[in-house]
Amino acid sequence: MEILFRLFNTKMRYIKWAHFLSLDVVLGAVLFQSFLYKSLLGQWAPLAIPCALAAAVGFIYVVDRWLDNRLYAPEDERHVFFKTHPRQTAAWAIFWMLLGLATLFYLPIDNDLRNLLATVMFVVFALTDWLDGYLARKLNQTSAFGAFLDPVADKFLVCASLLVLVHLGRVDVLVSLIIIGREIAISALREWMAQIGAKRSVTVHMLGKLKTTMQMVAIPFLLYDGVLFGVIDTAAWGFVLIWIAGILTVWSMVYYLQKAWPDILDHAK
Repeated sequence: MEILFRLFNTKMRYIKWAHFLSLDVVLGAVLFQSFLYKSLLGQWAPLAIPCALAAAVGFIYVVDRWLDNRLYAPEDERHVFFKTHPRQTAAWAIFWMLLGLATLFYLPIDNDLRNLLATVMFVVFALTDWLDGYLARKLNQTSAFGAFLDPVADKFLVCASLLVLVHLGRVDVLVSLIIIGREIAISALREWMAQIGAKRSVTVHMLGKLKTTMQMVAIPFLLYDGVLFGVIDTAAWGFVLIWIAGILTVWSMVYYLQKAWPDILDHAK
């Protein structure tokens, strides 16, 4: 009987978590859209449509709770959950973000509109990440986890976008491998340096910031893949900027490895 009681409590806890994360709202929106599509068109919607809807609704609800906590700090149970479970809520935000970006290119819509939506989504996601860091510093709500998550979210967004662009044939595989490989290598290096108490040796440098800036400009240009304001050829400029980002990526990796090399040699003995 005690085992059943524990199982029931565990099940109820996960149901409550799903409610706090607004998964019930996401499910309701997807079901309503699916049955509406079926009743009007006589067939079920392509998988990309409910996935894109789920991503949009889920991301909007997560950002709404996050903004409420940053600006107003309400004390109801749902907002307290977001405040006390930053890892889980951050993971869901990243999941919705990546799902939305990935499914967008499978939606049955005009190619120019798809490119525009992808560009807007990338910019919104990037600005949301920047706004989170800005508000955390402004409202004195910084934390060790937030400092860790901020660059991780950037890396997820950049890597997912590069994979999409490679799939579309807009980015060379080599430059994508350079950027993604560097992010993995330097993240592992920082983790190891933190474990040996030498994290300051590989703190963020201006080269890394410049590399990130180049990436954040190049990727939306490549996603748009058209002529902006009748003047800027975003495909051509994106191609140039992503290779500049690739060069800066290698340069910054060499810089961080040079800074960490004495510690690497000491612990290799």
